[in-house]
Amino acid sequence: MTPEFVIGFARQAIELTLLISMPMLSIGLVVGLAISILQAATQIQEMTLTFIPKIIAIFLALLIAFPWILDKLTGYTSNLFLSLPQYIR
Repeated sequence: MTPEFVIGFARQAIELTLLISMPMLSIGLVVGLAISILQAATQIQEMTLTFIPKIIAIFLALLIAFPWILDKLTGYTSNLFLSLPQYIR
């Protein structure tokens, strides 16, 4: 294995991780921003007011994006296993 191969392999894994986590992180960011604006407008500083809606929104985003995430993960894993003989050389 060459250093270029290892770097490319790690790069693919990191890119896939970022791509898969993007829907949940972006939904959490949008909901957190909306709740923060609401808190600033009403001057309510309750910690659970930000935590509970973000958890629910991220869970719903995960449920909606799960088929896409599963497709990406199975494609990456099957490509990895099919290329395994080339990696051993």
